[in-house]
Amino acid sequence: MSAPDDERLTRVALSALGEPGDPRLLDAVTRLGPVAVHDLLLSGNTIEELQTDPDARRSAADPERTLAQAAERGLRFVVPGDPEWPVQLDDLATAEPLQSRGGVPIGLWVRGPRRLDELAGSVAVVGSRSCTTYGADVAAEIAATLSAAGRCVVSGAAYGIDQAGHRGALAGGGGTTAVLACGADRVYPAAHQQLVDHIGAHGAVVSEALPGWSPTQVRFLARNRLIAALTVGTVVVEAAARSGALNTANWAARLNRPVLGVPGPVTSAASEGVHHLIRSQAAVLVTSGADVLEVVGAAGEHLVVEPRGPVRARDRLTIRQRQVLDAVPAIRAAPDHSIARTAGLALADARETLTRLAGLGLAEEVGGGWRLAALAHE
Repeated sequence: MSAPDDERLTRVALSALGEPGDPRLLDAVTRLGPVAVHDLLLSGNTIEELQTDPDARRSAADPERTLAQAAERGLRFVVPGDPEWPVQLDDLATAEPLQSRGGVPIGLWVRGPRRLDELAGSVAVVGSRSCTTYGADVAAEIAATLSAAGRCVVSGAAYGIDQAGHRGALAGGGGTTAVLACGADRVYPAAHQQLVDHIGAHGAVVSEALPGWSPTQVRFLARNRLIAALTVGTVVVEAAARSGALNTANWAARLNRPVLGVPGPVTSAASEGVHHLIRSQAAVLVTSGADVLEVVGAAGEHLVVEPRGPVRARDRLTIRQRQVLDAVPAIRAAPDHSIARTAGLALADARETLTRLAGLGLAEEVGGGWRLAALAHE
């Protein structure tokens, strides 16, 4: 069952009146319900940050018209109680506000065929707008691997890492979702018109802001909590000390979602914020999409094989065999008694071991002496 029509219209009105992520308004809606809060506002009660813009007031006064205009632009308004509502957002109700933003959104404006309830299991890929080539390549690889494994990649459609994450997900053959700080009918930055339109045609473009609204710093902060809350983990690829991506990482931590950090060069200012997350154990170090899948997957799923160097013939030797082999010269053959003395063993023990090493292809007898065989040089 979907949310009642009167409740949906009330949520449209409240969405027009309040700034995205206003914790006072959203907490009141969570506790009392949208209709009760709307009635309180009509009776003269006030909440900080209510919109005074005439257009916003008109949208609040005529929510039916706002919904109709949104539908003409290909937008739908998804609210709690709808089958499509992503229930993971409800965790925001118990998270403390961050930078004066917080709370469960009143509703989400959505453009695109992807249903929001399909975002369960998705992963956020965020980071610096001014990323390096290294950062963009790593973000694209991680996103492509996640996408190929059936995980939707969520990001903010900004320059840099966001763009690389979206494009990597599309290259991986899976889905991607863009969460915007402006209205879902707009594009910011404008240079990403083609990318956002493609996501809107094949995935989902999501916003808490009313259609037509412009992006502001406060709305970016509100947007970040949605990215963290919609996903099961947040990957940070390159973030400077004051990067907005760290705000998203903080929200993920508050929601008990894994935070994953990709290390960069130790001299890179673009990775300073990520390095701090890793050093303070606020983030798990990851270097590839396979690492991310292991962290966000179920226990025993997507286990990464521990990296090891190639196994050499020497690795299987006993301590005595290694002791003798270390005493065998590489080029000019030496007599067995000289090898025994160098190895610190009795002559009989050295001879027996040399014979075993010859059988393993590690030593060879040449002209009455012993030297390393070709296999021992590998």
